[in-house]
Amino acid sequence: MLTDLKLPGAGGLDLLREVQNRGGRSKVIIMTAYASTDTAVEALRLGAYDYVSKPFQPDEILTILPHRSVRESVLRENRELKHRIRSLGDAGLVGNSPVMRRLKQTIRAVAPGDHTVLIQGPSGTGKEVAARAVHDLSRRGQAPFVAINCTAIPETLLESELFGYKRGAFTGADRDHAGYFERARGGTLFIDDIDDMPLSTQVKLLRVIQEREVHPVGGLRPVPIDIRLMTAAKTDLKELVAAGAFREDLYYRLAVIPLRLPRLRERTEDIPELVRHFVAKHGGDERRFHLDQQQCRLLAAHDWPGNVRELENLVERWLALPDQTLRELLGDTAARTAPDAAAELPSPAPLDSETIDYREYMDLCERRLLDWALARSGGNVTVAARLLRLPRSTLRSKLEG
Repeated sequence: MLTDLKLPGAGGLDLLREVQNRGGRSKVIIMTAYASTDTAVEALRLGAYDYVSKPFQPDEILTILPHRSVRESVLRENRELKHRIRSLGDAGLVGNSPVMRRLKQTIRAVAPGDHTVLIQGPSGTGKEVAARAVHDLSRRGQAPFVAINCTAIPETLLESELFGYKRGAFTGADRDHAGYFERARGGTLFIDDIDDMPLSTQVKLLRVIQEREVHPVGGLRPVPIDIRLMTAAKTDLKELVAAGAFREDLYYRLAVIPLRLPRLRERTEDIPELVRHFVAKHGGDERRFHLDQQQCRLLAAHDWPGNVRELENLVERWLALPDQTLRELLGDTAARTAPDAAAELPSPAPLDSETIDYREYMDLCERRLLDWALARSGGNVTVAARLLRLPRSTLRSKLEG
């Protein structure tokens, strides 16, 4: 809408006020031969789209529109970003304990950038939830969020799944296949359990980060990438670097922004809020499934080896078995929580026995050795394989067998 500042019976500013009062979406441009700083400021304060002085050429109006369109786009993007920041709790990062407040504050600070983020924390603490929160608050929030778990893909396929492959690259490759880096174009790629990534793949990942391009298996030309990379590890990568199980140069590329997720037992004050969140998430009646003080104390005293994932599992069973008490359900959980697996292993038959079953004896020894390595490595298969001086694939085969 184009209007003059001076109109018969009423002024352009009066018209502008009326448009604003009625909630109109029209863009009002004020034109006048009586330009002054005061009237310009007042017009813009009231919501004028722009302000031009007469005489002017029609082309000047055409010049204003695209510039203002860009401004409106930026303002709209800022409003969306502010809305996503305010709704950070809805993204799954539930809790108001000091450690969670610091985590949310850090996420808000680092999300707008494009730096790599390394999220470390034990299994079940919500590392992917934190990664999604960073993505949602970033400028890439409307683009794809692609997640991959290194332990879910066989070592022999990990490279081709990450970087893609070309038709004919190997037996069975009957078409081009876009890897995860290409599928996340414009968005975020989240690599979980990167502490289980083989050293051979780590070398290739480092090259991708440095060159910002991937080389599909069997391809002749590199493919440029435009992604934000986030990774997660359940064990301390610095310890893996010291053990020689993780490349130091790759670690520093990944840990530009390090985030640590706390164990649930480090923030037990968040348990009531988490329970409410999971009850609502799984369609429960919040009035019926409400914690009293005794139940809160009971849950706070539990060790929670499975962290937030274990708590969600407990809430789901509570909803499915409402006639059972939380103490009964928690007892089931505790019974299924293995203490030290190695301590419960049967001892091998004594060597002074009259007869010894060779296969049984060796199986027991191997089982004991595997459990020892897994306990020493915190469950990390890559480190356990290094401790046993076995190929990672061999150890996996033994564990699965």
